Amino acid sequence: MRVTDVAATAQAAGNHGVRARFQFAREHLALAQKPGDGVPAYTRWVNRRAARLAAAVAFALRVTPNGVTVASLVASLLGMALLAAAPISGPTAWFVAAAFALAYLLDSADGQVARLSGRASKAGEWLDHVVDAVRTPATHVVVAVAWVTSFGGWGVLSFAALLMSVLLAGQFMSQILAEQLLRRAGREQRRGGVLRSWILLPTDPGAWAWIFVTWQWPTIFMWGYLLLTTINLIHIIWSMRRRYVDLRSADLDLQHRAQGGGA
Repeated sequence: MRVTDVAATAQAAGNHGVRARFQFAREHLALAQKPGDGVPAYTRWVNRRAARLAAAVAFALRVTPNGVTVASLVASLLGMALLAAAPISGPTAWFVAAAFALAYLLDSADGQVARLSGRASKAGEWLDHVVDAVRTPATHVVVAVAWVTSFGGWGVLSFAALLMSVLLAGQFMSQILAEQLLRRAGREQRRGGVLRSWILLPTDPGAWAWIFVTWQWPTIFMWGYLLLTTINLIHIIWSMRRRYVDLRSADLDLQHRAQGGGA
């Protein structure tokens, strides 16, 4: 069954009760999934599967895709508020990590709800990207603020957090724009397989979410955060270089075609 057929059937299922809609969603969400090739491991095998359940619940309760996006943003803001204002403790660390993990789960669920219900829209995709573009760097800015207020000084971690906020914002723009430009040029995205998924685990938003479990042990958190920062810095440099090479290759292909057509 095609995704469009699933969406049409989903609209018909919307007339039934909550349990029937939930069961329908559970059975059909597998047909509305993005390919997982080369996707970081946590996203591929944990987050997307958990997001299916969240998407089924949202569909059953008639929550719109934009509603799920807003819920994701609220979870992120809750995690940031706890990180900045709550005392460093075990409960705080777990609540912050869980809030960020929930936010990421819902960030994956909104697209699944949109594809399942046939309510995907350019406005919804725009909202999803704007939320991601704001909260990702904002989270690391809050880490810097929380570290300064908790320990009375900037330290290397605060500067690393501010660096990550800038780099991740730049990478997000690089990735989104490069995908659009390559698509216009008729180029397919290079993805990779299982090995790539595991290699990219330290760059996974899920890894960034659960590192906050160690917030209750500041020294461990600092070294873990700095390790993730170092790995992500290397990955961002490599990723941007790869994007540039792909786009440059697309430019050369277009030039060759133009020269061939002129001849």
